[in-house]
Amino acid sequence: MSMLATFENSLVSTQWVESQLGAPDLRVLDCTTHLVPEPNHVFRVESGYADWEAGHVPGAGYVDLQGELSDSSAPFRFMLPATEQFAEVMGAKGVSPDSRVVLYSTTAPQWAARIWWMLRAFGFDNAMIMDGGFGKWASEGRTVSTEPCRYPSAVFEAAPREGVFVDKGAVLEAMDQPDAAVLNALSAAQHDGSDARHYGRPGRISGSINVPANDLLDPENGTYLPEADLRALFEPSGVMEKPAVVHYCGGGIAASSTAFILTLLGHPNVSVYDASLSEWAADAGLPMETG
Repeated sequence: MSMLATFENSLVSTQWVESQLGAPDLRVLDCTTHLVPEPNHVFRVESGYADWEAGHVPGAGYVDLQGELSDSSAPFRFMLPATEQFAEVMGAKGVSPDSRVVLYSTTAPQWAARIWWMLRAFGFDNAMIMDGGFGKWASEGRTVSTEPCRYPSAVFEAAPREGVFVDKGAVLEAMDQPDAAVLNALSAAQHDGSDARHYGRPGRISGSINVPANDLLDPENGTYLPEADLRALFEPSGVMEKPAVVHYCGGGIAASSTAFILTLLGHPNVSVYDASLSEWAADAGLPMETG
């Protein structure tokens, strides 16, 4: 199925989700993952399954990005899995071509955005992110469940799309093209290299611009900013006028959030560098800069 990605059909309110609960075609998935800082590494990955067990949107299932939907044979975390693996997991979650899928997390929405972007990569367009996530849902006093998910299994029909996720070759190509942009979704301090946390080398991919994923959010309730404010974050860099924009971060997660929003703002050619700095910074032959 095909659906134009817009704010109206891709970013939905907690109120709307509550109004749809119980619809036979609705599938709600908690996408929570935790990144826990470690002194000798940038972070370690922890599943959000315990969050789901403690309470979730009624009927919601849980999807484990690292444990279920990443390529376990890859040298980097969170790498896109094989088509068969993705389809098997989504089918087990009850997602079919006729489903409407609502995604959320208990932490930053970048985890839901990553699953949204992966669904897009495998040809599924009827997915939505619940704005504000579970934090907003619970703070509003909406019903919280600890019941198991009962979605019946289905057949997910994957139709992989080229260019939704890209590799380092596409980044190198974009760096050489004046009509393309490379966008870093990490913090300003990580972008300029002043943050001690890095992925092997400090700083950014040479020539890349910075729109931090966290800047897209209202700090009070975790929702995305209004559309006009989001547009104002991207416009100074000129990316809206570039025919192609490649997003990256540390491992393709925060970049999924900026890519999601830029797509909703109407940009027609947005991609995510899947391995991001986990790969790039580890290869001394690939250009980086600080300052």
